[in-house]
Amino acid sequence: MNLYIAPSFKLTAFSCPHCSAIAHQSWIDVYEYNEYSGNFGAIECIWLSQCENPNCGKRCIWINEKLVYPGLSTAPFPEDDMPSDVKEDFLEAREVVETSPRSAAALLRLALQKLMKHLGQEGKDINKDIGELVKKGLPVKIKLALDSLRVYGNEAVHPGEIDLKDDRETALKLFKLLNIIVHDMITQPREIEELFYRLPQSKLEGIKNRDNKLS
Repeated sequence: MNLYIAPSFKLTAFSCPHCSAIAHQSWIDVYEYNEYSGNFGAIECIWLSQCENPNCGKRCIWINEKLVYPGLSTAPFPEDDMPSDVKEDFLEAREVVETSPRSAAALLRLALQKLMKHLGQEGKDINKDIGELVKKGLPVKIKLALDSLRVYGNEAVHPGEIDLKDDRETALKLFKLLNIIVHDMITQPREIEELFYRLPQSKLEGIKNRDNKLS
């Protein structure tokens, strides 16, 4: 999976919004000069973080513990194997999550619905689709991820017991869940099949004969 650590206030290492590398971050207080006292005093609501990646070294500005510069999304990037139509909604959700976590969650629910078609389901009723995947032996951890994304996404569209209006932290975790689902359901099977079918033909025939005896 793509490694990503969301920038967070006073975190000592995260994915730099400038260079995208996971790098150690130095935190710097900002001071102002008081012309009446002749002294410098720390501005309590403003901080700088500086990327210590030797190829970067750029700074971010934080106000009231929130990243304000650069104005980039702190959500992770999509998995490389994420289908293009799913990725489109994922990227749109990245653009709005900082200002509207609820909108991001709703877009991720739409992305999940589209993903279901790529997983061999109808893509009309996510709950039903998950049930069908469970019947086929869906791993428990992926079922939990699917249901979490489904329920939070539904609540974003039809507010009920869960309020995502300002819950940026939960919305960011939903991005991670969708990436986990894609990695486990698409990337891993592809990687396993690619390695398996590189075996010599004689070895493949031997495996096939063994399996036929077991059936």
